Amino acid sequence: MNQEKILKRRMITALILWIITLIALLVFIGLYIDETRRVQETYRKQYKTELTHAVKEIDSYLENKGDTALRYKRITSYVTCASSYAFLIENSFDKQQKVINEVNTCMIKYPEQMSTRLEELKQAFDDIGADLDKGYEEAQAVVDSVNKKGN
Repeated sequence: MNQEKILKRRMITALILWIITLIALLVFIGLYIDETRRVQETYRKQYKTELTHAVKEIDSYLENKGDTALRYKRITSYVTCASSYAFLIENSFDKQQKVINEVNTCMIKYPEQMSTRLEELKQAFDDIGADLDKGYEEAQAVVDSVNKKGN
């Protein structure tokens, strides 16, 4: 009879510890999901911030304020940063990421052609910043207009 009571207590203790462990696991899963959501929001904010910086720099470039070569490098730098943040964003952002990567590649490989298309690119970035899907279509149109066999 004594051993049955001891065994019963051990089983109850084990069951209570299992329940506590399960609750702790669920809490940590919830915290992980919440933190992942926050990080994704931060990446999206930084992505839009970089595109905003690129738009401002394009404005300066188009107004010919100062060294245009330096301004073009700064535009390319902002687009590269936006491309990096686009890579970190999850949840069906693949098509948009591809467009931004193509814009970045064209800016690096074909600066002479892209410098003549900055007005259209500025409009595309403005639309992307306003959460309009047509911004990605406009950016893709800019990429498609580049002669990739030329310089």
